[in-house]
Amino acid sequence: MRRTRLNRRTRLHGSILPAVAGLLLLTACGTERRGAEASGSTAPPACGPGPNPSASAGPPTAAVAPDQDGVTVIGTGGGADSGSSARPCVAYTLTSRETQPFTYVVTVGFRSESGQALSTVEDTVETVAPGRTVRRTVTASDLPPDAVGTANAKIVKVRGFPTAEAPNAGGTCPPTGVRVYADDGDAAMGLRVVGLHLENCGTRPYRLNGYPRIEIRDEDHDPVAGVSIVQGGEAIAGGAGADGPPRQIELRPGERAHAGLVWRNTVEGGVDGPVNAPYARVWAKPGAAPVTVVPELDLGTTGKLGVGPWKKDEE
Repeated sequence: MRRTRLNRRTRLHGSILPAVAGLLLLTACGTERRGAEASGSTAPPACGPGPNPSASAGPPTAAVAPDQDGVTVIGTGGGADSGSSARPCVAYTLTSRETQPFTYVVTVGFRSESGQALSTVEDTVETVAPGRTVRRTVTASDLPPDAVGTANAKIVKVRGFPTAEAPNAGGTCPPTGVRVYADDGDAAMGLRVVGLHLENCGTRPYRLNGYPRIEIRDEDHDPVAGVSIVQGGEAIAGGAGADGPPRQIELRPGERAHAGLVWRNTVEGGVDGPVNAPYARVWAKPGAAPVTVVPELDLGTTGKLGVGPWKKDEE
């Protein structure tokens, strides 16, 4: 297995996160071990570090949370009441149940004893071989050690996709010469808009003509039936930035293009029950390699997803 690499995005919140799994009490915390693989030892790893990594601290709580999509919390620590200077943290193991190398995004939520959401951290674990187990540590690095007396942590959700189809927003240019990824999107009054982005990071011009091809996938990565994928965002709502006629465009090295996914999450009939599908496979053009993005498609019962045409970023 290739080494795993840590890539985190931290968000601070003022509201309560929905309860999903594995709520654990954080106690004591020591020096953090990032992205370490699981070993034969049953002792949970220490986690942290605080402002003073050399500060003494006891081991984290050894309680084990229930397995969620191959992820098991094996230890927690940190917080002002832990007797250490370390920030709130959680250690977990991830076991891949897939048949090919997968990349995972594990979302961890931290909150106070009263239930107030404090921080959400996304931990990206790259290229986990089939059947392999890795051990990770996640720290609420945006929270000072004395932000809360005692903090709780839980696994909010787990998303994964084949490493060969992983989205790429930066770093090394893929062999295809283009990066494809989705943004965090925008939601207002039941209308959802997620942007698809493509960057020519290669050395040759890259031509696009028309619309990206989209295939909706459920949590098990199976195709979702009963949903119409329509060309043009205006079929769902005007003014979402995903309208206009398709045109042939050429991207020189370094240039970018974007398209939009538009849908409503209303419940009004049209399919058999609400559709919630986290994944979308994207083909930028015929013959292109697919990329799996995670737009979290909560389509309600509308049974429809609008796809806008590719446009250069200056358009």
